Amino acid sequence: MIYLVGVFAGLCVTMLMVAAYELSTAPTRAVARELEEIKNIGPSPFGSVSRRRRQSSKQKLGDVVRMLGEHVERGGLDVGGWGRRLVQAGYWNPDAPRVFFGTRVALMASLVAAGLTVGVMLDARLLATLVLGFWLGGMGWVVPSWYVLRRRTLRRNEVRQALADALDLLVACVEAGMGLNQAMIRVAEEIRNVSAALAEELTMVNLEIRAGTPRAEALRNLSERTGLDDVEALVSTLVQTERFGTSVGRALRVQANTLRQKRRQRAEEAAAKTTIKLVFPLVLFVFPALFVVILGPAVIQVVQALVNM
Repeated sequence: MIYLVGVFAGLCVTMLMVAAYELSTAPTRAVARELEEIKNIGPSPFGSVSRRRRQSSKQKLGDVVRMLGEHVERGGLDVGGWGRRLVQAGYWNPDAPRVFFGTRVALMASLVAAGLTVGVMLDARLLATLVLGFWLGGMGWVVPSWYVLRRRTLRRNEVRQALADALDLLVACVEAGMGLNQAMIRVAEEIRNVSAALAEELTMVNLEIRAGTPRAEALRNLSERTGLDDVEALVSTLVQTERFGTSVGRALRVQANTLRQKRRQRAEEAAAKTTIKLVFPLVLFVFPALFVVILGPAVIQVVQALVNM
């Protein structure tokens, strides 16, 4: 049993190292493979044929995942809520909910099979094998949702942090004589180095307006895609400004000052929480070391005295 566990652990570590190497070198190898196929596409059609085969295999895998997702959607899960979360996480494809649920089902099934296989290989008890399989299956079901929620949180924080700077640029562009649509295009280009997520959102607003969507509706879509109170307040301000014909620059300046003040308050709140968060590492790591250093010699002397008695 010990040897089997050691062999299995070694195989797991080797597979993780190989996977890390493959992930780190995948872009370079993909570019080199594409260049090689482009070179060979003139004299021979085999390069394009192999590329189409790879694309067809990826498409088949994607079709299987979407099919699983469609069956899960028919089961009555909260597809609408997860669809909104996926959009807020940056997945705007209409098939994103199906791919998400299909990935959860496929990962859960594969991990359950892996857990049962490992239990059989280690000749474990039936109860332990079932517990391992169900535990891995639960992890396979939870990990994709955790990843999406984590990505959604990071994206929203990025947009929230960069929104005040984007509003300052928007105020400068509007007061310089540019229209609101041209100002958003300019701000999207300039803010890309600071926040790619906010640049994508502003670009999407401009694309919707170019496609014929009213500006108020495009701005409301921006609020739904981000799910932030600050963006919702900004959208309400812009819609009311357009409806009543008031000054856009003045409204944006007031909103920028408000967002800058909120950002300062959030920073002060995070700084005030650090004293409470430091209690746990102090209690778990610093205080035991201090007790060992301070009380260790005294405890040794007391034990020696008791032994001599």
